Amino acid sequence: MTTMNQPVASAAEQEIERLMTLHPKGFDLSLERITRLLEVLGNPHLKLPPVIHVAGTNGKGSCTAFCRALLEAGGYAVHVHTSPHLVRWHERFRIGVKGGRGQLVDDALLADALRRVGDANAGQMITVFEILTAATFLIFSEQPADAVVLEVGLGGRFDATNVITDPAVSVIMPIALDHQAYLGDKVELIAAEKAGIMKRRCPVVVGAQEFDAAREVLVATAERLGCPLSIYGQDFSAHEEFGRLIYQDEDGLQDLPLPRLPGRHQFANAAAAIRAVKAAGFTVTDATMEKAMGMVEWPARLQKLVEGKLLEFAPPGSEIWLDGGHNPAGGEVIAEAMAAFEERHPRPLYLVTGMINTKDPVGYFRAFADLGEHVFTVRIRDSEAGLDPVVLANAAFDAGLVAEPAGSTIEALQEITRRQLPGSPPPRILIGGSLYFAGNVLADNGTPPV
Repeated sequence: MTTMNQPVASAAEQEIERLMTLHPKGFDLSLERITRLLEVLGNPHLKLPPVIHVAGTNGKGSCTAFCRALLEAGGYAVHVHTSPHLVRWHERFRIGVKGGRGQLVDDALLADALRRVGDANAGQMITVFEILTAATFLIFSEQPADAVVLEVGLGGRFDATNVITDPAVSVIMPIALDHQAYLGDKVELIAAEKAGIMKRRCPVVVGAQEFDAAREVLVATAERLGCPLSIYGQDFSAHEEFGRLIYQDEDGLQDLPLPRLPGRHQFANAAAAIRAVKAAGFTVTDATMEKAMGMVEWPARLQKLVEGKLLEFAPPGSEIWLDGGHNPAGGEVIAEAMAAFEERHPRPLYLVTGMINTKDPVGYFRAFADLGEHVFTVRIRDSEAGLDPVVLANAAFDAGLVAEPAGSTIEALQEITRRQLPGSPPPRILIGGSLYFAGNVLADNGTPPV
């Protein structure tokens, strides 16, 4: 039976559901299966416009969004591949529009590509992510555009997107510990996996790196491959000055508006994107950069919820933020942003958190130990990997926070409302801990990405 919360699946969604019953949902890092499949499809990955290939533990999605904004501000048509999606599978495939804003893929176009990929695979062992990646290349090769911004799914070296042989530029964003089961338990090992997207003599941009060991691996790999190399803090940089973003590279200094995406961490993400788009050979003017800072968008990355169904359950005047950051390094940049908000406009901070079981919840929560008033933990819907809210609340307690489980995001917001004292300032509420949880929230709020 279909309910209001279970809309009828579209043709593309039905095709994906069918493929998921036939093939494993998780990651099995290898390039053999996708290479074989793409060959049957006529190697569409070799027929793409110039590719900006983006890897990293944190910030790769924001860098992708800035690259898209810069290219679109310059009038270019740009295809964009991101993962995971938040609410609908279609979000992974954005089709470029010349002189305009890229649009999420048409359902019929996606369904047709998925059927063709499924037929070409002919029942062979493959993962769903590999099928989706093959569909990405098929769609992007058949729709005209000036550029492709291609976000890595997991790692780099053996990620399904890494069949690209000559990227216009490879971008490596900040590296931290994450997905240790797949990528290794040291930042040097993870950096080596991410560096796998670098190709001989193709330009490389290294974004801001917290760990010297990671940066050293990336630089050494680029130099070994003879790649023209740009390093954040050495060849380009960005900082805030008098409420403006100052970007600097060998072309000089640009005085820009602060990015529309909040948080100081976005300054370095914006800088990496500017450098990447330039390194890829596209024209980037002062006017283009100025326009891009004001039009960049990236749902569930410190996204302020200003409309939607959930707002009616929170105390009137509440400030509600949504962020999918899910590892300790992500927690630190989000907590830094919350602290900056608190300094300017003090409010009690509540966390509503859902996480999956491959993450480090104590490490994530520790960043908020001196900020959070109270944590409500919620189970992620439609995820076998979602952490039990009681286990998650205990992790928050271990990190020094007061926490309790809640039955849903709505229940958590209702409890925050119940605790609101007369005359006290409306709270600041941070909802997050996982992109999958953020997707649940955007769906419940009736504000999916478009």
